[in-house]
Amino acid sequence: MNDQTTAVVSADLQDQQQAMLKRLARVEGQVRGIQAMIRRGEDCEAIAQQFSAARSALDKAYRLMLTCLIEEALHDQAQDTSETLERVRGIFTKYT
Repeated sequence: MNDQTTAVVSADLQDQQQAMLKRLARVEGQVRGIQAMIRRGEDCEAIAQQFSAARSALDKAYRLMLTCLIEEALHDQAQDTSETLERVRGIFTKYT
């Protein structure tokens, strides 16, 4: 990997990290909102709806993280194709 490719990969990684942090901040806000709803004694169905939204947002953040792991494996020039495929399979098996 040359310096220009390394810089692009590094910039992409930073963008992914920022996107993930934004998603997690939204999830954190949703969870705090759910806590407030419970404290106020709001309707269980409304609370369940917010739980579902928070879970969905967390799942999206999780998929971003998996994408990052896979991209790291694919950019690892020290591995050959079969090792890379095995690493990607391992990631999916372990984390999904």
